[in-house]
Amino acid sequence: MRKDFLWGGATAANQYEGGYNLGGRGLSINDVEMGASHGKVREIHETIKEGCYYPSHHATDFYHHYKEDIALMAEMGFKCLRMSICWSRIYPNGDDEKVNQDGLDFYDAVFNECLKYHIEPIVTLHHFEMPLALVKKYGGWRNRKLVDLSVQYAKTVMEYYKNKVKYWITFNEINSLFIASTPWHQAGIIYQDNENKVDVMFQAAHYQLLSSALTVIEGKKINPYFQFGNMILYNCCYAMTSHPEDQMMLHDKLLPIYYFSDVQIRGKYTNTCQSYINKMNARFIIQEGDDLILQEGICDFYSFSYYSSLVEGKNVQKSTDGNLLDGGGKNPCLESTDWGWQIDPLGLRISLNLIYDRYQIPLFVSENGMGAIDILESNTVNDTYRIDYLSMHIKALKDAIEIDLVDCFGYTSWRPIDIISAGTGEMKKRYGYVYVDLDDLGQGSGKRYKKKSFYWYKTVIESNGGVL
Repeated sequence: MRKDFLWGGATAANQYEGGYNLGGRGLSINDVEMGASHGKVREIHETIKEGCYYPSHHATDFYHHYKEDIALMAEMGFKCLRMSICWSRIYPNGDDEKVNQDGLDFYDAVFNECLKYHIEPIVTLHHFEMPLALVKKYGGWRNRKLVDLSVQYAKTVMEYYKNKVKYWITFNEINSLFIASTPWHQAGIIYQDNENKVDVMFQAAHYQLLSSALTVIEGKKINPYFQFGNMILYNCCYAMTSHPEDQMMLHDKLLPIYYFSDVQIRGKYTNTCQSYINKMNARFIIQEGDDLILQEGICDFYSFSYYSSLVEGKNVQKSTDGNLLDGGGKNPCLESTDWGWQIDPLGLRISLNLIYDRYQIPLFVSENGMGAIDILESNTVNDTYRIDYLSMHIKALKDAIEIDLVDCFGYTSWRPIDIISAGTGEMKKRYGYVYVDLDDLGQGSGKRYKKKSFYWYKTVIESNGGVL
């Protein structure tokens, strides 16, 4: 492993930060999304309803605990922290004329705390949240107006933190727009009965790809040393059998992944993209000059989330769950987590190779982890199952780097501190090295407790992956 390998953890403001009505912050799309039970889709309201529980309002309260939490990450030896900025904390309505200084000051304090411990911030600009006002006023990412507004927001924070943040990720899991049944998280969109869902989906995707490219272009003007990454939801997939039809179905399953990364890295709608557009019979508007923007605003590195793998084939019947409910066929060779996500560490090595072979740019594993029900006993959690999962995946990562010679410069496991689930809003689906005393209704002390995995990951980082 390279000596400067970036070990750390990844979080998201809407699942972690809380303080939804503090410091001048406006409502985001997550603030009207209720919690749900195990494996269910969360209910979305247009407004906050009295008597209902909205997990993002408090989350696990990083807003008030950031110094304590960053100190815990530093104790583990973190080299980096992947986190997101909440757009509505910077521009409460998304299209405000004036920036919210309190919001800028909050993240400035967070970055200062990170840098105090020599932790490199890796900042995601759009991570499943946007100002709710932009949904009500413009219809979310259906509207090209959001390109200009999102770039204004990005320019504001990039200029303000140009000497404190080097690594930027434009959109988290941008291809989830094509995977989720309702792209609320990614685009603030609930499909209307009178609109063509496919056309809306592709138009929103084009606008986000434009925003990503323009953000890179403007960011390089602010600081030419900035490094920009995309971020792809990558579920490794295998053909169910050797039958040629199953192989073709596997090819088609990967098209929504390559669609976005081809544009963000190759700077154009490739033949792969165009074939998917044709396959979906999609129609959307590309204005004159858009192609030049996409060509100029390519990313410097490829980042992706990896949790599990799927199988695809014409005789696949039993489905399994995955990230954002991206279900596929169940693989009889693999075990699954409590939430039905198949455990496949070798799939991470395979994925790293496939991605690197296709794009030949540096890679960054921006999410990887195991959601499980943790039991707090004697002020700790004996989470050997999490250690086993992560140990196997980091071993696969090392093999990809050291044997296959894949260029990967960092790894951030999902949730160093317990936070709420994006898919269901639950607390009981825990990933972190630190247990937070809160339940699915936000009840509890909020106190932090180190799990067994806390000390294990500390050793992993100290040994640069040598001791697993």
